[in-house]
Amino acid sequence: MSETRKDLIPEYGPLHGVRILGLGSIVAMPHAGNLLADLGAEFIQIERPGMGDSLRMLAPFSKKTKVSNGWMQDARNRLSITLESNLNNEEAKAVFLDLIKEVDIFMDNMVWLKKLGIDDEEMLAANPKLVICHVSGFGQEAFGGAEGVSGRASFDMIGQAYGGFLNLNGEPDQAPMIVKPYLNDYVSALNATYGVLAAYIHAQKTGKGQVVDVAQYEAMARILSDTFVTYTENGEDKERTGNKTTAFQPYGLFFDKNGEYVVVGAFGRNVYNRFLEAVGFDKEYFAYEVAGNGVEAVMSERGQELDQKIKEWCSQRTAKEIEETLNAHRVPASKVNKASDALNSEHFKARNNFVTYTDQTSGEEVTAFGVVPHMSETPGKVWRGAPAMGQDNELVYGELLGYSEDKIAELKEKGLI
Repeated sequence: MSETRKDLIPEYGPLHGVRILGLGSIVAMPHAGNLLADLGAEFIQIERPGMGDSLRMLAPFSKKTKVSNGWMQDARNRLSITLESNLNNEEAKAVFLDLIKEVDIFMDNMVWLKKLGIDDEEMLAANPKLVICHVSGFGQEAFGGAEGVSGRASFDMIGQAYGGFLNLNGEPDQAPMIVKPYLNDYVSALNATYGVLAAYIHAQKTGKGQVVDVAQYEAMARILSDTFVTYTENGEDKERTGNKTTAFQPYGLFFDKNGEYVVVGAFGRNVYNRFLEAVGFDKEYFAYEVAGNGVEAVMSERGQELDQKIKEWCSQRTAKEIEETLNAHRVPASKVNKASDALNSEHFKARNNFVTYTDQTSGEEVTAFGVVPHMSETPGKVWRGAPAMGQDNELVYGELLGYSEDKIAELKEKGLI
């Protein structure tokens, strides 16, 4: 890596100066790169010539521009270069290793990377401080795994199912419900994000890179709360309970007078009593221990009576009235918002949650969800919309790698970029 690094993007955010190279498509790995790019990192995504990231072809598409809506939302702040990803081609591999020498982090979700002609040892030999992150359904064999499992193909719902999450989601008397959109992919991206940042900090301290292994099923299994300990301690498999919990109440989803959905939660004695005050129920008759706390109380005759009264109370009011009444008593409650609700919400607006930028494929403006989390001193931003395929070839190959115009033209003529 050159001692004097040339910035490829505007300076902003706490991760300014961190450079990431990504090989892969769709959601999990690229989204991890984008989360870091939103906070200032340079994220260079390799797309295969003539094909590109599959997310570009994923419906729904803009009625106006015919560009994938998911691409416009999730691919902003990326630099796009094209490169033949079959690195058994020696020229393509040489270009790839030149890129590896200039980045801090390499991320992929190719699963069978070795079959493409590259391995971790070669990359670390080219750049000893490199952080390598593999995102896959079942993890890399180097970190363990049953024979024949690590190499399996996977999608979002596979990780939900294998990790145990899917078994818990849905109504008890119905089939499990796959969570959308792509919850497992996005959770895996979060795992990858903090994994590479931790490894990057270590590399800056020690000069030594390492490999980060993110398995989709593990990302899902890690957020299952007491599920596994309930089995190891009590011998019980947790099952679906739908929108209602049996551990305490109220904590669930209710209908308002217009058939809209509202969620209400009152965990803990103080919040429970504030809820009873807000709705005007008898606090002695529906005492916390009698009707609100614990499976026995919630499922008792008194507990069931309370549940029915809550349903009736909500059904006689609008979602707005329910929200205002309960929040005035510091009881958590919210209408279930649609996209249209969020875009018209004064709170979303006041938080600057939506930003408008120019999609690079169509040249048209798009309004999308903005950058989170907010930061007081080094805020992130969207510096550019989602790129056209190969839009940054000249920038990356010419300015970063120092390739001549003739060499870039030759690589293009050979179909390598």
